[in-house]
Amino acid sequence: MNKVFANADEAIKDIADGCVIMLGGFGLCGIPENLIAALRKKKVKKLTCISNNAGVDDFGLGFLLKDHQIKKMISSYVGENAEFERQLLSGELEVDLVPQGTLATRIQMAGMGIPAFYTPAGYGTEVAIGKETRQFNGKMYLMEYALHADFALVKAWKGDRFGNLVFRKTTRNFSTSMARAGNITIAEVEHLVEPGELDPDQVHVPGIYVRRIFEGEQYEKRIERRTVSIK
Repeated sequence: MNKVFANADEAIKDIADGCVIMLGGFGLCGIPENLIAALRKKKVKKLTCISNNAGVDDFGLGFLLKDHQIKKMISSYVGENAEFERQLLSGELEVDLVPQGTLATRIQMAGMGIPAFYTPAGYGTEVAIGKETRQFNGKMYLMEYALHADFALVKAWKGDRFGNLVFRKTTRNFSTSMARAGNITIAEVEHLVEPGELDPDQVHVPGIYVRRIFEGEQYEKRIERRTVSIK
């Protein structure tokens, strides 16, 4: 099966209105820039996006929020995205805020084929409303369901034509788990290489999980910086 696509536009051609999409990255670290740009260009609407956060204003998922393409965010952090905060407070955007460790585990469980698990995180808070609880060894736990997606969009440093992926440093973040949890995983890579060029011991996501791959371009690789004022 040929997994190589010419570009992001071709790779997302069947993503339609109402799809559930996972997007790798942490803040602006390791986000699938080309794929997000293609989603914006395609103008798909009513998306449910699963991501740790929604980037910043005018970059990353911030673009899709600005264009009102996202119906619901499942994430752990509002962050520095003023538009995300505005839409949340105004009721324009449905938001499911999930403790970060719980979010990561829900994604991991989907990739492992485990439908649900128990965690103490969130018990006794609003997070627990409507959820099954159970006591283990004198401590209360919540039952959380695994998170699945129609598509998982990730960005890696290198990948080969079979879909094997290698990430650099912290760009792995949520991406390695998401790549295993999507019905269709699409990977953009900085360097697309031939089979055999990657050291098998360095592969972070085996190609069996990746359905489509392409070489991205014009990466900005923005980073978030703390801004302080001196009086």
